[in-house]
Amino acid sequence: MCVKRWEDRRSVTHAEQSVRGSVAADAGTRTGTTRIVLWLIVGVLAVRQMTVVLGKPPGERLTDLETWIGENGVLRVKGSLYDTDRFTGTPFAGLVLKPLGTSAQEALGVAWTTVSLLLVVVVGIVAARALPSPVGRRTALFAAPAAITLLMVSLPVRNTLHLGQTSILPVLLVLVGCLAVRDHRAQGVLVGIAAALQPPVLLFAVLLWLTGRRRAALTGGATFVALTAVAWAALPHDSWTYWVHHVAGAGLGGPPDGLANQSLRGALLRLGLDGPLEIVVLLVLAVAVAVLGLRRAARYARDGQLLLAVAVTGCVAVAVAPTAWEHQLLWVLLAVVGRVGKRASDRLVWPSVVVLALTLPGTMLLPNVGAVLPVRDNVLLLTALGAACVAPFLPRTSPYWLEPVPTDYARPVPARWSRVPLLPFWRRVLTRPNLLLELLLIRVVYSAYAKVRLAATAGRPTAEEHGRQVHSLERWLHIDVEHWFNHQVASIGWMRDFFDYYYSTFHFIIPLTILGVLYVRRPADYRWARSTIGFATVLALVGFWLYPLAPPRLMPGLGFIDTVHGVQDFSQPDYGTLTSVTNQYAAMPSLHFGWSLWCGLMIMILAPKVWMKPLGLLHPFFTLCAIVGTGNHWILDAAGGALVVSLGFLLTHVLAGPRRLLAPDRDGRAAGGGTAGGKTADGGDDPPPVETPVPAPRPLAGSTGGNGGTAGAGAARE
Repeated sequence: MCVKRWEDRRSVTHAEQSVRGSVAADAGTRTGTTRIVLWLIVGVLAVRQMTVVLGKPPGERLTDLETWIGENGVLRVKGSLYDTDRFTGTPFAGLVLKPLGTSAQEALGVAWTTVSLLLVVVVGIVAARALPSPVGRRTALFAAPAAITLLMVSLPVRNTLHLGQTSILPVLLVLVGCLAVRDHRAQGVLVGIAAALQPPVLLFAVLLWLTGRRRAALTGGATFVALTAVAWAALPHDSWTYWVHHVAGAGLGGPPDGLANQSLRGALLRLGLDGPLEIVVLLVLAVAVAVLGLRRAARYARDGQLLLAVAVTGCVAVAVAPTAWEHQLLWVLLAVVGRVGKRASDRLVWPSVVVLALTLPGTMLLPNVGAVLPVRDNVLLLTALGAACVAPFLPRTSPYWLEPVPTDYARPVPARWSRVPLLPFWRRVLTRPNLLLELLLIRVVYSAYAKVRLAATAGRPTAEEHGRQVHSLERWLHIDVEHWFNHQVASIGWMRDFFDYYYSTFHFIIPLTILGVLYVRRPADYRWARSTIGFATVLALVGFWLYPLAPPRLMPGLGFIDTVHGVQDFSQPDYGTLTSVTNQYAAMPSLHFGWSLWCGLMIMILAPKVWMKPLGLLHPFFTLCAIVGTGNHWILDAAGGALVVSLGFLLTHVLAGPRRLLAPDRDGRAAGGGTAGGKTADGGDDPPPVETPVPAPRPLAGSTGGNGGTAGAGAARE
C-alpha cells in the first residue's frame, strides 16, 4: 500500500512538473518570438530611414552636411567656418570635420547615414543596459530593441539624419563615460570630448563632481579646455568669432526666436522679451534650472538611477543652452526611464507624454488655439523642464517602486459567445484615466484621423463615378429624397440658416460634452464609450480610403445647392480652395451622422432619468436633416455611418464584454476590487444592474491575477 501511494504521489509530481515545464516553454517561445519581432522592426526602421534620407534629391538630403562639405562648403573653401550661418558647431568640431571635405560627396553621404544609424543602435543598447535594477528577464530582453525603436522614430534622430548633423555623438560619448566606463579618468576624457563638440554638455562634469567622481570632473573640464585651446591655436579667427563675437554660438544658425530653438532663450524671445530684460530673466531662470536640476540628478545618481541622472542633466543642458535645436534634444527622450506615480494606472502617463512629445510635432499634440499656442510652440522645452525640475520621479527605496497601488478591474461578465474569449489586456477598469494622457490621446487620434482623411482620396473621376452609383442605387430603392429636401431647405431662409449652423457646429461639441460628463460622473462607462466611438472612427477611415465618394453638392449636373460652402465652380478641378483644406470626397460613411447616432445611443443608454432618454433621438434626427438638406451627404452615407457605429459597439463588446458590470460583493467591495461605497461599479449614482456572479477565471501562469496586478509588480517577480 505504501509503495502504491508513493508511486501515485511521484506520478502526480511528475505531471505537475511536466505542466510547469510546458507552460515555461510556451512562455519562453512567446518571449523569443516577441524579441525577434522587435529586432525586425528595428531593421525595417533603419532601412526605411536610410531609404528616406538617401532617396531625396541631392539638394534636399543631408542639407547641413552638404553645406559643410559641398563644392562651396565651409569645410572645403578657405575662409571662416562662420561666413554663413549654417555651420553652428564649435571650432573644434570644424577642425575634426575638415578632413571630410576631401571625401567623395556621394560616398560620404551613404557612409555618414550608415554610421549615424549605427550610433543610434549603440546608444539604445547602452541605455538599455543602464536600466536601474532590479530588471526582469523579459525587460532585459526587450529593452534594447524597444529603446532603439523609440530612438529611430524620435524627432531628434529623424532631424539629425535628415540634416546630416553630429548631435548623436556627444550623447553616446556621455552615456559611455557615465554608464559604461569605470575608470574615472576615462570618464572625464569622454565627457570633455563631448563638451568640446557641444559646450552645454560640460554640465555633466558638474554631475560627476556632485556624485563624488571629482577626478573625472576635473579631467572632463581639463579635456574640454585643452581641446578648445587646440582649436583656438589652429583656428584663432573662428574661435574668436564663436566664443566671443557669438557668445558660445548664440548668434549662429536660424533665428533664435524660431520654433526650432527649444531653449529658455528661444521661449523668452518668442514671448516678446528682448534686450537687457530678456538677458536678466534668462540668467535668473538658467541658474535656477541648473541648480535644481543638477541637485535632482545627483540625488537620482546616488539612488542608483544613473540613466535617469544623465537624462535630467541633459534636459538641464537643453534648457540653459543659448540655442537648443531639435536635433540636439535626444537627452529628453532618455527621461522616459523615470518612474512617476504611486498607482499602477499612472505609471504610463509620464512615458507616454515624453514619447508623444519627442515623436510627434506640436501641431498634432495641441490644437491651433491662441490660448495654447505658447505651450504648443514650446512643448519640447516644457518636457525638458518637467524632467529636470518638476516630475516627481520615485526613488528605488520607495515602497511603490516595485509594488504600485494596483488598478481596480471589473471581473468579466459571462461570455456572449463561448468561442470568443475576452482579450486579457482589455480588461474593464473601474477608475477614470489620467486626464492629461486622455486629452493627448484624443488630440493625437483626431490629428491622425484628419491626416488620413485628407490623404484618402482617389481623385475626382472615381469619386463622381461612385456618386453616380450611390444615386442610382437610391433611385432603385426609392429613397432619393436628397434633391427635393435640399431645395426645400435652400428656399426657406430660417431653415437654411438653422441647418447650416447645426451642420458646422454640433458635430464636435456634443460628442466631447458627452465624453466629458462620462469622464467625471461614470469613469468605467467613459472608457467603454470612448472605445466604441474610437473603433467607429477607425472603421470610417477605412471606408474613406476604399470608397471615395462625391457628395451631392459636388455632383455636376444634378442641381444640388451647397448651402454651407457656397457655389462651387465645377469647371475647376479642385472646386476652388476647399479641397486643399479637407478631403471633399470623404462622404461614405458619414461620421456626421455616425457620431450623432453614437451620442443618441449614449443618452438613451446612460441617461439617469426616463424622460431624458427619448431626447437622445433628436440629435441624430437633426443631423440627418442637416447633412441631407445642405447637400453634404447621401441617405446611404448615413446608413454607412450607422453601420460603422454598430460595428464599433460590436468590437467593444467582443474585446471588453458587456457594458454592465457585476454587482458588488458581500463585503462591500465592487467586483474586481473597487470599493462600492454606495456607488455602482461603473462609477454612476444609480443602483447597478444585478447579475448572477460567476467565479473569476483562474489566472494563467505568469499573469497578475483577476484583481488587477500591475506590470511593475509582474516585472519584479520575473
